[in-house]
Amino acid sequence: MTHYKLLMDIFILYYLAAGAFAGLLAGLFGIGGGMIIVPALIYIFKAQGVPSAALTHVGIGTSLATIIVTSISSLRAHNSKGAVNWNVWKRMAPGLVIGSLIGAAVASVIHGDSLQVIIGVGAFLVGLKMLFMKNKSLQENDLSKLPSPIGQTGLGGFIGAISAIFGIGGGSLTVPILSYYGLKIQHAVGTSAACGLPIACAGAIGFLVFGQFIDPNVKQDLPNGVLGFVHMYAFICVSFASFFTARIGAKLAHKLPGATLKKAFAVLLLIVGVKLILNSDII
Repeated sequence: MTHYKLLMDIFILYYLAAGAFAGLLAGLFGIGGGMIIVPALIYIFKAQGVPSAALTHVGIGTSLATIIVTSISSLRAHNSKGAVNWNVWKRMAPGLVIGSLIGAAVASVIHGDSLQVIIGVGAFLVGLKMLFMKNKSLQENDLSKLPSPIGQTGLGGFIGAISAIFGIGGGSLTVPILSYYGLKIQHAVGTSAACGLPIACAGAIGFLVFGQFIDPNVKQDLPNGVLGFVHMYAFICVSFASFFTARIGAKLAHKLPGATLKKAFAVLLLIVGVKLILNSDII
């Protein structure tokens, strides 16, 4: 019992460290921590003995649960500056919720190793995008470019489904899409922060529910604290640590050159993506 408690204490420290690191990066780079939290949790859960069949799923489900907390903090900050376009959000929200539930359902039936490779490829592609693509920023909103209300709901469905599969808040998709459709960058980022909440809530609920239907033989090998595909201990620790370090990262972001930060994060994502792909049993 003492040995188990010692191991649990060590893993709690790992969760706190992962949350602190993800929060710091989220604050520094202005992007949700999902792309960092998911790979970090996969490595920690693997060391904890989570079965490979559920390893990536638990990482994604737990990541989405933590994003509920961080997105609330983020959207409040952006809303206080008037940077959330609530009209666009209201039209996208139904699609975000439905898409996230569909994404969670799809992810739950994909084999763990295949899902890990998908996450790795996604991280690699986001890293490439950040490294080589320049974002065009508008000085003022041009809402005439927005699709119809039904089209905006459809966009929400696409963003929600992809985000739930990857365990992210959707910022890497939502910001460039809203910017392309005429929102200036500050409003694209602010509205994206608000979009992260329905994505995370619906996605986390989806992984909680669909995780109940896992193979009983796999389920019995899951560690204590796992509910569905969400590790409750990790969720609490990561959320707690990232809440504080995100503020530190945001302050540092104003003191360090943006271009350098962006390139550094892009390289980190490239490395994480390659490692996830190579460490899967498929390769």
